[in-house]
Amino acid sequence: MKIEVSVPEIVSMFKEIQTQPEQLFDLIRDDVRQCVGQYLSEMMEVELTQFLGREPYERTDPPSNHRNGSYGRQFTLKGIGKVNVQVPRDRQGGFQTQVIPRSKQYEDQLRKDLSLMFLTGISTRTLSIMSTRLIGRRVSPTEVSNANKELIEAVEQWRQRDLSQEHIKYIFMDGVNFDMRLGDSVEKVPVLAAIGVSHTGARMVLGLQSGDKESASNWREFFKDLKGRGLQSHFVKLGIM
Repeated sequence: MKIEVSVPEIVSMFKEIQTQPEQLFDLIRDDVRQCVGQYLSEMMEVELTQFLGREPYERTDPPSNHRNGSYGRQFTLKGIGKVNVQVPRDRQGGFQTQVIPRSKQYEDQLRKDLSLMFLTGISTRTLSIMSTRLIGRRVSPTEVSNANKELIEAVEQWRQRDLSQEHIKYIFMDGVNFDMRLGDSVEKVPVLAAIGVSHTGARMVLGLQSGDKESASNWREFFKDLKGRGLQSHFVKLGIM
């Protein structure tokens, strides 16, 4: 479809942009989103062509699976915002695009950014309110919580990592109070910490575990955890800070 714009309309549009320059950037963003959405849609069409093994309108003998239209959905990209895409379908329902997996509403980089902002102390509800301005769509508190699950899993893997290959010369132990979000409030939670110093002088956090530093049973469980993860007992000095 050809769109014709008269000279007076163009002049009027430029005058409006001169008085409100931010409208120009809104037009650019809209155009970029449309182009990106079209590009992703075309990428998925190529995927379907490879899946079916033939181009559109190309016939096979005997007849086999073929295209069955498309459905619209939205996907959010960092720095671009929400884009509209058309996901193609096949008649037998076996095609699954890898460009935009069905379970994903936004790209992984945005998930990482949400997790980092959450770590700085921003609540899930506040992130949900900010998301419309930051990425062009509202991210629900549930989505933020789901994004943080992978972060929590990664932290837990680090906390339980193997220590058998670490050559520690000194180890310092202490109890530290951290501000943690518990439900709707932020409270100070006591945490036991072990910091090791290698023969080269490099420092590393060996372990963190919740517990009161005045409790002998908490320390006993902490030492048992470090030993269970392979921490060798040949370090030279143990310091209690």
